[in-house]
Amino acid sequence: MPHDVTIRVRYAETDQMGVVYHSNYLVYFEIGRTETMRRLGISYAQLEARGYVLAVIESHMRHTGSARYDDELVVRTWLRDVTRTRLRFEYHVLRGDTVLTTGHTVLAFLSRADGMRPVRSPQDAFDLATRAIEPGP
Repeated sequence: MPHDVTIRVRYAETDQMGVVYHSNYLVYFEIGRTETMRRLGISYAQLEARGYVLAVIESHMRHTGSARYDDELVVRTWLRDVTRTRLRFEYHVLRGDTVLTTGHTVLAFLSRADGMRPVRSPQDAFDLATRAIEPGP
């Protein structure tokens, strides 16, 4: 099952027309991704404490509707693909049953000890993520 997180649009996230500014959807994606990973038992804080960083190396968004100030939104997140070095998440941002934005991000595992160079994921994180790959809509 995808993981859903509910958020409410804050005034600071909107432009002069009261519409959510496009870059804020990447923040919404991060909220969905972070909570999905936490649900899987892989928290960013734990990975960082072990010397790993997950860096966004690709992002994509497609907008088909607009969110506005005070809208309640659901960020629906799927872990779609896992390799030894990368994770791919997909997202839908919904207001009610209406999909406003879809997108994806790809994250790479980096090592602080190796000067932020790409590395293989820790085995336990790879195992948890591999079991959690979810089909999308």
